[in-house]
Amino acid sequence: MIKHHPTATVLQQFVDGNLPASISLIVASHVEICPHCQQHTMQLTEQAAQSLFEPETLNQVLDLNPSHADLTLDEFDMMQSITDIEIEETPVAIPLPKTVTEIDINGTRIALPHSMKSIALKEWQGIGKLSRARAALEDNKLKMSLLHIAKGGSIPTHTHHGFEITLLLEGSFHDDMGEYKTGDFMWLDGKHTHSPITDEGCVCLTVSSDAIHFTQGMSQLLNPIGKFIY
Repeated sequence: MIKHHPTATVLQQFVDGNLPASISLIVASHVEICPHCQQHTMQLTEQAAQSLFEPETLNQVLDLNPSHADLTLDEFDMMQSITDIEIEETPVAIPLPKTVTEIDINGTRIALPHSMKSIALKEWQGIGKLSRARAALEDNKLKMSLLHIAKGGSIPTHTHHGFEITLLLEGSFHDDMGEYKTGDFMWLDGKHTHSPITDEGCVCLTVSSDAIHFTQGMSQLLNPIGKFIY
């Protein structure tokens, strides 16, 4: 059972189209596998559609675009005739990025969310039981990645210079704040300190705005490579 979800504010921003691309993708991936958030998103979408067609809203649109209200029937017919013209285009072969619909982790094939299937993945890189593949998505300073932690693996105690969003796609892990299973959605920032541990292994989709910062013992020596996980 999925216990951790995006906040109501994040879902509203998702429906309104006000989130950065990478955050919108990870929220869409959660909504795809979470019946609770699917229902909430549908309600928000219906509310947005209803408000759009309220008389006051339509009047505001016409006020912003007064020329639309002044169009005559003949001018509407002219516009319709233009939009109905079929344009013949010569197909141009454009090489597409190599996209991935599923990944293989130690013989287990894991399907990626539909929202990820148009996004190419870069080569996997690894340190110990941790491996990561960047998503080929330009989104300012935000980085989206697939993150795999092998069975029995962990990440030393750390906090975040920015924020980190994690969607658990496969497996489970636990930390100082609780246990997380497939479908759980977590948004952490500098107010949180944790040390994720997985007994069975896990695969996560992550979005980060900055490097993690190790806070305890010898692991602090790893801070120069904190951007590997970012």
